[in-house]
Amino acid sequence: MALGTIASRATGFLRTVAVAVALGTGAVGEAYNVANTIPNIVYDLLIGGILTSVVVPVLVRASKEDPDGGDRFASSLLTLMILLLGGAAVIGMILAPQIVAPYIGHPGPERDLGVEMLRWFMPQIVCYGIGATIGAILNVRGSFAAPMFTPVLNNLAVIATCVAFTYVISGPRPPQIDGPKTITGTQTAVLAGGTTLGVVLMTIALLPSLRKVGFRYRPRLDLSHPGLRNALRLAGWTVLWVIVSQLGYVVITRLSTAVTANVIYAYGYQLFQLPYAIIGVSVITALLPRMSAHAADGKRALVLDDLSTATRLSLTAIVPAALFLLALGRPIAVAVFNHGAVEHDSAVAIGDTLSAFAVALVPFSVFQLHLRVFYAHQDSRTPSLVNIGVVAVNVLAAVALSHLLPPEHRAIALALAFNVGYLAGLCVTVALLRRRLGGMDGDRVIATLARISVAAGIGAAVASAVAHGVRDVLGDGLLGSFTAVFAGALVGLPLFVGTVTRMGIPEVRALTRMVSRRFRRG
Repeated sequence: MALGTIASRATGFLRTVAVAVALGTGAVGEAYNVANTIPNIVYDLLIGGILTSVVVPVLVRASKEDPDGGDRFASSLLTLMILLLGGAAVIGMILAPQIVAPYIGHPGPERDLGVEMLRWFMPQIVCYGIGATIGAILNVRGSFAAPMFTPVLNNLAVIATCVAFTYVISGPRPPQIDGPKTITGTQTAVLAGGTTLGVVLMTIALLPSLRKVGFRYRPRLDLSHPGLRNALRLAGWTVLWVIVSQLGYVVITRLSTAVTANVIYAYGYQLFQLPYAIIGVSVITALLPRMSAHAADGKRALVLDDLSTATRLSLTAIVPAALFLLALGRPIAVAVFNHGAVEHDSAVAIGDTLSAFAVALVPFSVFQLHLRVFYAHQDSRTPSLVNIGVVAVNVLAAVALSHLLPPEHRAIALALAFNVGYLAGLCVTVALLRRRLGGMDGDRVIATLARISVAAGIGAAVASAVAHGVRDVLGDGLLGSFTAVFAGALVGLPLFVGTVTRMGIPEVRALTRMVSRRFRRG
């Protein structure tokens, strides 16, 4: 599982770079980014929020209570995904102009290109639903590797698509300079069709693992199954949260596209997500079935122990990542993105946005862990209401900061608003879980946070100083930034490791053992 997560995120990182190099940060890149995000939004609105939150606990209960181990319920879920999301995909293709309009507010070639791409992208939602359901079935049956590895196929397909798209363009100027008017139907088909093909391949690759765990899909739709009724009951609050969150996303997108900052914000966010995606998601994926079983058995002390362990292990990796991203955000972004269609100023803006996002990495990651405790208890109401509050705070802060900061810093303003929203959400979940679990094991969590922050802070501060020195000598271009990142990491990371070793932080040893075991298995 660990190898799969790392491979998936590494190729996902290369995918982000490939898209940026091929499309840039202008109108073409913005149209692609918005159109490719909308299927995820529609999927989340219809079913995604349910699958990622309430279905795993319900599947766990069905596997314990149903005579067939939950097979009929799982088959019904897959059938429901195919029917519901298949119909949604067709409707989305027909209503593409109306769907794109709220996100790209100004009519013109950019919106037209977004509409054309969306029609290629909408079938992705069927694959998302099938893939997420299969992933949940596999996780409940103790199989975690395939859902971690299969995104690699998707990422490689998109990378190949970007190479093909760049070859089809075959012109001397990057596409964002010529604008959306110059993108032909063939070029759109290569770009959008190849992106959707990657999602299809990712879903198909899960099927062998499904057979390996002994599950056989049989087309059926048993709407009377108590597990499905329970999932739909729990889903009501989740759907409300998803709707509110997507309304918030519309506001953020409109604020960013108004000054062509959407792609800069998106790339900064994607880099920011990498540490959480590698560490946090792996911990949550492994934790949720076990925590759900403990919650179903009424073992509150074990649920608290699961949460404390997951939080401390996550902090051990997340805190250093956050501080090093904060210290080296700008040179990292220039080294990664200042190629092809991405100009130097845009790469610098991505780096500054990344540094602004880095502050949120700890509260965001711990907040996501906290939500899983509520879902493990089959409580979707509480996390939905908390998330609605997070969205509201995020939007209000985004509007306020967008007016306070100049337009050229719009992406930074939106990243800072993200910080405010999730910090507020974390404060609320801590208070609620302390009441529910009878404590939060706060002494051990705070001790781990303090010690790892000191060790990582020393390493990150030295790395930042070294990087600044290198860029003073070599400049802040591609060579200077790449050398700055390399030199800063070369000095800062060993210093961090040495400090951690001398401090003897037990969670570091535990995390090292866990990673070693997973690599040996993986």
